Amino acid sequence: MLIWFYALASVVIVSLISFVGVIALSFSETRLRKILFLLVALATGTLFGDVALHLLPEIFSAGKDNLLGAIGMLAGILVFFSLEKFLHWRHSHQVDDCNDPLHHQIQPVGHLNLIADGLHNLLDGAIIGASFLASPAIGFATTIAVILHEIPQEIGDFAILINAGFSRQRAVWFNALSASLAIVGTVLALMLGTVTEQFIPFTLALAAGGFLYIAGSDLVPELHKVTELKKSLAQFLALLIGIALMFSLLLLE
Repeated sequence: MLIWFYALASVVIVSLISFVGVIALSFSETRLRKILFLLVALATGTLFGDVALHLLPEIFSAGKDNLLGAIGMLAGILVFFSLEKFLHWRHSHQVDDCNDPLHHQIQPVGHLNLIADGLHNLLDGAIIGASFLASPAIGFATTIAVILHEIPQEIGDFAILINAGFSRQRAVWFNALSASLAIVGTVLALMLGTVTEQFIPFTLALAAGGFLYIAGSDLVPELHKVTELKKSLAQFLALLIGIALMFSLLLLE
């Protein structure tokens, strides 16, 4: 019973980090839009860094079923490609059929990121739950690692939602809804016990494929829309900072 308490308290703290976007509510809409090109670059760096430095090593660390991990990542790319196709199709039909201008503003990448991040948060919760089943010490260490990992990623997620057309308030609450799936993941891990561990590598691979697709096909083209030399250099620096943040977490894990 104590393990359940520790695990659930830890994952609730992790989920509350999604409200880091509340800081942006103090910015005016105009000011937020002015720095959005930098936030999108930071988000791109954190997604690429997360996949290359955290998810892929975790997927292939066991040294077996590498082909299954690779297939899972390719499946993630194909699934998110198909989802975006569907969302674009749905978006175009809504534009034709609906006269409400607010109904048109959300770009598919916003919904894609919520799905991918929701899957990632579900896995984070499952990993926290499985870690506490191993021992409280491992559970607390894993929670700290997840918290450090989540802070830069949540900032990036907020930027992606804003860039996709979400209002600041909706971005905060949808991000929080996605983060709450970590609690579901923890409960499932605690209920299923060691069975959970069998599904984690493949599901991580799906999430990695989704993040690669979002960063490569949706965010990088957004970065290329900025052509001014000074802003492009600032963007590149923000991209490097996002990768560096992910790398720095390796030193703390």
